[in-house]
Amino acid sequence: MIEQRKEVRFQTRAHAKLEGADERKILVKDFSVTGCRIEYSDIGELELNTRYKLEIIPEDDAKIGVFTLLVESKWIRIQSLGYEVGFAIIESPKGEFFQRYVDYLDWLSSRHNTKIENLPKKPPL
Repeated sequence: MIEQRKEVRFQTRAHAKLEGADERKILVKDFSVTGCRIEYSDIGELELNTRYKLEIIPEDDAKIGVFTLLVESKWIRIQSLGYEVGFAIIESPKGEFFQRYVDYLDWLSSRHNTKIENLPKKPPL
């Protein structure tokens, strides 16, 4: 399958909370201005093509506050230790945290062509 995305996806180390879902750990695997992919240990009541509030908790190194997105589930994949879920972003907050986080991820990826674990700890000013 060839992916044809309008926006660049960035790897991330953020966590998330999903409205109505169990409080188990949710990892944000990649992120863009139009969507994101999460890894989740229990799919629970999550349904396809349904809107949810997804609270993004950026990694500490980003020095960016928590923000909430209105997202719609587009696909679900079963993995060996849980699930991956792809979301389209329907509505982003009007504050600056969302755009600052995208800019931060862009800054990280533009400085290095390495895995996210090997990137520097210092965020842009």
